[in-house]
Amino acid sequence: MRLSQVLAGLLLTCLMAGCDQLGIETPQKAAEHQVAESKAIGSACRHAVRAIEDCYTLNPKADKSAVFAGWREMDEYMRENKLEGVTPVVPRPPPPSASKASAPSKADDEEDTSSADAADEPSASKSPKKAKGKSH
Repeated sequence: MRLSQVLAGLLLTCLMAGCDQLGIETPQKAAEHQVAESKAIGSACRHAVRAIEDCYTLNPKADKSAVFAGWREMDEYMRENKLEGVTPVVPRPPPPSASKASAPSKADDEEDTSSADAADEPSASKSPKKAKGKSH
């Protein structure tokens, strides 16, 4: 009976050791992965010459303290080695509106721009009827 318990314990130990190879993720590994990913995001943001606030905005789900740690480490590394950042190719997203009710509608924006454009344009670019009527 004692031998069967030892064999069962060994078998259980072998199965538990293989969990990592099966891809079963423990909460500790998930947290470590999240921190490592956030540090990588911060490093990439610094290398792309993005401000830390931009980095937070572009990656809202990332751990902010780890993002800052990665950003700071990359900043120190770049300063020590006198490296220049890489200009980002992806433009910043437009800022989110506070509420859709308070934001002006698209039609209002078009009216505002059309009237502003009309005031800024020289008379030669306006319709021929209006341009002929004016004398300078």
